[in-house]
Amino acid sequence: MPLCARLPEPLRAELRGHINVFLDEKNFIGCDGMEIDDEIRVTVAAHACMLLLNRPARYFPGFTSILVYPDTYVVRETTYDDLLEVEEEETRHGESWHRGPVVLSWNEVLRGASGTNDGNNVVLHEFAHKLDEENDVGDGLPILEDDSQYAAWVEAFTKEYRELERGGVSRMHPVLDDYAFTSPAEFFAVATESFFEKPAKMKETLPELYEQLKRYYALDPADW
Repeated sequence: MPLCARLPEPLRAELRGHINVFLDEKNFIGCDGMEIDDEIRVTVAAHACMLLLNRPARYFPGFTSILVYPDTYVVRETTYDDLLEVEEEETRHGESWHRGPVVLSWNEVLRGASGTNDGNNVVLHEFAHKLDEENDVGDGLPILEDDSQYAAWVEAFTKEYRELERGGVSRMHPVLDDYAFTSPAEFFAVATESFFEKPAKMKETLPELYEQLKRYYALDPADW
C-alpha cells in the first residue's frame, strides 16, 4: 500500500494501533460470493484509519458493517416525478449509507490502493462520508475541533465549490474529480481523496482548501 508506505514511522506505528481497534469493532461481510480474508480486512482498515491519525480516534461510530463486493455492483433506484414512478439500475464502486454500512467494490479498493497520485481512493472517499455524518447531517461540514474554525471552513469550501463548478471548470481541474461537484458532501469526500493522494498539487492550486483539510486532519501529506 504505497500511501501507507509514505507515512513517517511515528504515524505508521499509530496507524497499526488504529487498525487493530478498527478490525475489532467492524464486521466485514462478503457479497456476491466474495470471501473475506485478512488482505481485504487490513487493506480497508489501513486506508480508513488514515483519516484518524493525529486526531481523537472515535473509529467511525454509528455503524459496524462493511459490505464488500468482488467488483462494481448494481443497485436499483426508484425516483418519482409527480405521479410517475421510475426505476433505474445504477453501477457503483462504493457507497456509504447514512447511519448504515459502508459498501465497497474490492477491485476498486485495490485500484485505489495501488497508486498514490490519481486522487481516486474509494475507501478514503466513503469513510470521509462517515466523518461528515457524525453531526447527523452529510453536508460537507464535519465536526471541527474548535468553533472558531467553522467560518473559515465554510468560506474556503464555498468559494472553491462555487468557483470551480462555474462554467464547467471542474472538468479541467488537475486536482478534483468532476464528481466533487455533485453536492457539498461529495466535494468534501473527493477533496479528502486528493488531500491524501495529490497533496502537493492541491497545496499549489487550492491552498485555502488544503489549509482547511490540513487543520481538520491534523496532517500535512505534502511533506511526507
